[in-house]
Amino acid sequence: MRLLVAGLALAAAVGATGPERVLLVTNRNSTASGEIANYYAARRKIPPKQVCVIAAPEGEQIARPDYERTVEAPVRDCLAKRGLTEQIFYLVTTLGVPLHIQGTTGREATAGSVDSELALLYARMKGQTVAVPGPQRNPMFRQTGAPFSHRAFPIYLVTRLAAYDVAGVKAMIDRGLAARNRGTVYLDMREGSDQAGESWLRDAHILIPAGRSELEQTTEVWYGRRNAIGYASWGSNDKQRKQRRLGFQWLPGAIATEFVSTNGRTFRRPPEDWRPGQEFGGTKQSLSADLIAEGATGASGHTSEPYLAYTPRPELLFPAYLAGRNLAESFYAAIPAVGWMNIVVGDPLVTLGAP
Repeated sequence: MRLLVAGLALAAAVGATGPERVLLVTNRNSTASGEIANYYAARRKIPPKQVCVIAAPEGEQIARPDYERTVEAPVRDCLAKRGLTEQIFYLVTTLGVPLHIQGTTGREATAGSVDSELALLYARMKGQTVAVPGPQRNPMFRQTGAPFSHRAFPIYLVTRLAAYDVAGVKAMIDRGLAARNRGTVYLDMREGSDQAGESWLRDAHILIPAGRSELEQTTEVWYGRRNAIGYASWGSNDKQRKQRRLGFQWLPGAIATEFVSTNGRTFRRPPEDWRPGQEFGGTKQSLSADLIAEGATGASGHTSEPYLAYTPRPELLFPAYLAGRNLAESFYAAIPAVGWMNIVVGDPLVTLGAP
């Protein structure tokens, strides 16, 4: 196991990347988007050439024709006309860029997240025909040790700088810059069974370096954990989860993932007395934005039903991240599909460094 971790760390170091690989996407119709983009560009030293200004509707929901016209087409132009198609690995959207593409639901859904759809832009720019309905295979899935390149993985890795407000996003960016490789990954099982999801959490505990994770295998829900650098659970799908907030002490650089169908559905702030189990934003489920508000530096989410098989796999995510791979590559190595419902919240360049 230690040899595996060492190999991951070496591969992550070989594949290390910086701001020259980022295209920052900002919406001129959103004041929040512009303020976040200016802050991130200054903190990460993103060159002006790599800031792509679009003019999209400010709302979170967008029809597919409007997505293609006001989001995908201008991002394509920024990449192609500025000679950035191959240079850019990471597309970074912001709060104020549309979140969810409207469409049909089900396993052949035409709906999807804007970010996951943008991941397919590289393939489309290279002339590949990519179907709209249903999830598309993520070529990076399970490739936790391979350096990222477009030849190996013909996609863009898309993450979103989003929280309940601009101040929350700025704080998240700052936490990423302060990340260090320390702390514990907390893995909270729902019932200790062998079903999918439960077994992935158990596998994560086995594959994470010794002493770096704790596994809860009863029906108890963990609250108030300290020195958290990672967290995975069933969120509001755990019937024993009664509290909205976990009360964790999150270390800078901490990331989280939950098996929740609609936790990335909105970044609108619920009322203070709202709790999972009460309808907000179209469903009653917990929200990834709450994890960011509590102090996490990155999190996954879903804008609509992804089905369990297409949620991030913690046994891939955390070993890669703790070995020094950056936030974007760690999440995308753990997500089975693109062109689907997934979002990744956070600065793609965040890294804990070598263990």
